[in-house]
Amino acid sequence: VGTLPGGCDSFGRCLCRAEFTGPRCEQCSPGHHSYPHCYACSCDSRGAVDNNCSPAGQCRCHMNFAGPTCSQCALGFYGYPSCTPCQCSQEGSLHSTCEQETGQCSCRPGVTGLRCESCLPGAYGFPH
Repeated sequence: VGTLPGGCDSFGRCLCRAEFTGPRCEQCSPGHHSYPHCYACSCDSRGAVDNNCSPAGQCRCHMNFAGPTCSQCALGFYGYPSCTPCQCSQEGSLHSTCEQETGQCSCRPGVTGLRCESCLPGAYGFPH
C-alpha cells in the first residue's frame, strides 16, 4: 500500500511514500495516522506539543488545550486560542469550569459576576 512504484532498492528495502515507513512500508511515518490510509496529523500549532499524533489521530495537547487536533480549550479554560484559566470563585460558583467562549462561570443563587465573585443586589454573604 505504501510503497513507491519502483518497489524495492537493490538491497531489498522497500521504497516508501512519504507518509509511510517500516521495512515493508507497513506503518505510518511520524506526523501521520490511521494505517493503511496514513492521513496527516494536522495538529493545531497553538495547542499541540508537536505535529505527531497517536495511531488514531489524537494529537498531544498542551495542558490548557483539548480535542483531537488540540484546537479547543480544555475544561477549566476558555477563550481559544489563548485558553485562559476560568478562575471561578470557589464560594460563589457551582463548579470550577466556565463557558468556553466567554469565561462565564455558573453562579450559585444570589451570586453574580464573570467569576461569581459578587452578591446580587439585596443578597449578602456567599452561600455555603
